[in-house]
Amino acid sequence: MFFGVAKELKKIGVLSLNHRNTEYTLRYNPRHLYPLVDDKLRTKQLALNEGIAVPELYGVVEINRQIRDLPALLKQYLNFVIKPAHGSGGDGILIISGRSKEMHRMSNGSLMSQGELGHHVSSILSGMYSLGGHPDKALIEYQVKFDPLFEAISYQGVPDIRIIVFLGVPVMSMVRLPTRMSGGKANLHQGAIGAGIDIATGTTLTAVWRNDIITEHPDTGNNIMGVQIPNWETLLRLASCCYDLTGLGYQGVDIVLDKEKGPLILEMNARPGLNIQIANRAGLFPRLKMVEQNHKKLRSVTERVAFAQEHFSASMNRG
Repeated sequence: MFFGVAKELKKIGVLSLNHRNTEYTLRYNPRHLYPLVDDKLRTKQLALNEGIAVPELYGVVEINRQIRDLPALLKQYLNFVIKPAHGSGGDGILIISGRSKEMHRMSNGSLMSQGELGHHVSSILSGMYSLGGHPDKALIEYQVKFDPLFEAISYQGVPDIRIIVFLGVPVMSMVRLPTRMSGGKANLHQGAIGAGIDIATGTTLTAVWRNDIITEHPDTGNNIMGVQIPNWETLLRLASCCYDLTGLGYQGVDIVLDKEKGPLILEMNARPGLNIQIANRAGLFPRLKMVEQNHKKLRSVTERVAFAQEHFSASMNRG
């Protein structure tokens, strides 16, 4: 039975983890470039140097004695996000959405004292949430005010749009929608929804939730399909630019839509997950092969984006 399933998945072009690692991340992502995306502080600085919009950085905590300065730093901000510089999978991210006297209000409505917040930052510094458990830094940054576009199909948190970029060409995309189960975080492993996006049009498709295909948000009951993302080509161009920014041939680019600031690059990932294929009900492999065969003649961002929109329409490439 296992070999039958594996054969069928291969037939429709589904990229496996081993295939992704051996043929794409190892081949196209030089190891010395990984720190550019594994360290969120370096990623942010790299983007800013190139004039690419990212959430504003309020401060960085690098050593424990800086924790005592946090109350003075945070006094001017009602809303902010604290995250580990080397975190992965959304672990360790703390979203503060308001204040009640001396207490901070988290995105789920519960309150956190200054001491509890300091303890959380200390845990980040210790490496509790970092890749490999190494000592880390805590970033304090602007909390995105999410665009009401996804309000009807999102629970509390901020949805983000992931675009897989191969050799500068956007090949597949999805929007990650927070749920009650995910605690308002846009993380699939914690229970968020991944809804496919048609690369050609920027329109949402069916979605995956806990490996099930769904068409309605489990918390709001609203239809996930058919949401048109405005200025879609701008997002594709932004994602394509990240290839030139990092030099990584195969990467995931995460973008958020802020209602005041527009699209912001949240982070980049040298090892993007493969559930995006389930969300799109299509395999990555045929698209990657097509890019390999044509990328040398795609010399500009405009050409890469046009190629993606012409060849990776959901109606043409499903399965």
